[in-house]
Amino acid sequence: MKPYTMAWNGRRLDMTSRPLIMGILNVTPDSFSDGGLWRETDKAVAHGLEMVSQGADIIDIGGESTRPFSDPVSVQEEIDRVVPVIERLNKEVSVPISIDTMKAAAAEAAVKAGASIINDVSAFNMDPQMAETAAKAGVPVILMHMAGTPKTMQEAPQYKDVVAEVRDYLGNAVEKAVEAGISRDLVIVDPGIGFGKTVLHNLLLIKHLDALDALNVPVLLGPSRKSFIRKILTDNLLPGTEEPSMEDIETGTQAVLASPAAAGVHIVRVHDVPRARTTMLLANAIAQAE
Repeated sequence: MKPYTMAWNGRRLDMTSRPLIMGILNVTPDSFSDGGLWRETDKAVAHGLEMVSQGADIIDIGGESTRPFSDPVSVQEEIDRVVPVIERLNKEVSVPISIDTMKAAAAEAAVKAGASIINDVSAFNMDPQMAETAAKAGVPVILMHMAGTPKTMQEAPQYKDVVAEVRDYLGNAVEKAVEAGISRDLVIVDPGIGFGKTVLHNLLLIKHLDALDALNVPVLLGPSRKSFIRKILTDNLLPGTEEPSMEDIETGTQAVLASPAAAGVHIVRVHDVPRARTTMLLANAIAQAE
């Protein structure tokens, strides 16, 4: 996949030699794999610092769960969850902080607090003010594909050609962002693994991730601990063995990341930064061997 370097407001992301690691920091009570673990500000800040020390290139902070069938929270509640964490982390880390939100008001508050990337899983479709807010902020945006909303996306996802449809959706999202005044040089796309997709849809998107290279923007992949990994492991249990543990699912995550890393994906969004760093280093070394 094409290499990219992104620069803005004195910050820089170099995606030319290896995939960057985005560490997930959910300050929510109900996220699917770590809900409640980092809800307290002190614990969240400590975990953010730990991920940076482990090699995270970006910290992605979210105050509203987007797991399947989850309910939304109010704008003020989301702001109250994320802003104190962003303010404190921004004083202690040099890596960019990303705000994972679908709400323009939350994004604006997060940027004022020190966030320098906006990660919108709705690709600006949930809040009509988000594109304008992002353009005014002058920060990179991550636009993700999602069929429906977190509440409805897994009810019955259907596609005729999931790779082509996701590529076209993201291509349109990029053009809309540019029309809203956001520089194309500050746009990243995400195929939305687990967001309105069956197991097969997810596997096809990961296998054919290079189809997104035609969009001429960096690609982020976020398969970490998603339910399709659990489903595959559950369907292939050995006789007498128990349901897959979180350890098994994390091992599965690293297996899923290896191929895209070797293919040159630009950013991976993960829960376990040290393991992802090991996977990135080895997959990248294999890909570059001559």
